[in-house]
Amino acid sequence: MSPAPHTPGQAPAPTPLTWLYVPGDRPEMVAKALGCGADVVVVDLEDAVAPDRKDHALRATAELLSGPVPVPVHVRVNALDGPLAENEIRTLAPLPGLAGLRLPKVQGPADVHRAAGWATTAAEPVPEHLPYAAEGPVRPAGRAVAGHPAPVRTPGATATLAPAAPPAASTLPATPALYALLESALGIEHAFAIATAHPALRGIALGEADLCGELGVRDDAGLAWPRSRTVVAARAAGLAPPPQSVHPDVHDLDGLARSCARGRALGFLGRAAIHPRQLPVIEAAYLPSAEEIAAAQEIVRAATAEGGALALPDGRFVDAAVVAGARRVLDLAGRRR
Repeated sequence: MSPAPHTPGQAPAPTPLTWLYVPGDRPEMVAKALGCGADVVVVDLEDAVAPDRKDHALRATAELLSGPVPVPVHVRVNALDGPLAENEIRTLAPLPGLAGLRLPKVQGPADVHRAAGWATTAAEPVPEHLPYAAEGPVRPAGRAVAGHPAPVRTPGATATLAPAAPPAASTLPATPALYALLESALGIEHAFAIATAHPALRGIALGEADLCGELGVRDDAGLAWPRSRTVVAARAAGLAPPPQSVHPDVHDLDGLARSCARGRALGFLGRAAIHPRQLPVIEAAYLPSAEEIAAAQEIVRAATAEGGALALPDGRFVDAAVVAGARRVLDLAGRRR
């Protein structure tokens, strides 16, 4: 079933805090990643895979996703304007183990629509010679394809195709969840249009390495506006807060913790990682502290008892927006392992 359309202003469903990237051409690393505690494992077919290993990475990933997997698995495909993405998306979209497709270097809504089109029409083609049973409708192997009626055999009659009719919603190929990565100045300018481009678009995030290269940014100060723009666009579109981009130094865990604290203050939720040792640092940074939980509980108790706007004994003013924020803190607190 396709993901439900998102509506601006809707509260988003809880989202992961940790997204672990692993190279798609290293199935042994992917297997280990599935058991390391990440909320989502992202199999990378793009930057982490050498050009001569792309085919191998796709085959290995398709094999992995052909059956059940223990945690949600997303796949980052190659650039949508390159020669590989269409085949990757058409190959992976129907597989039962796929939880989402991450689309790199999205420049505008047209990129999202192109990827969604490839994903939605990824069902097996109708064969030239259709199989027929002795009686009753028989569908070809694989999913039904939009616009192709089911073959029908009537006893004693010549096999024919049923009259063309719009397929029922339940027979339409599902569009997997899509996530757009904003990695260019143009992508940042189009952030809200991208975030609202398609019902299957479930999130946006920054790709800061490419963005820094294009903008000539040398430190975090130059990323302040793109980061805030991405957070605002996601929330305005009714999507969950975006996760932070990766921290490239896997040994600098103190720096990672400080960076996560800044990202949380900007409105991000969770972070992508490139090594399992980063996962507990990210989770600790984004889960509320005991003090934050206690304050949130006090606010919710007071609001439940009084209703409407009120002032706490320490002078803090509490209204509906403050209560909503406190409930989000408690929701996050419930995710502690």
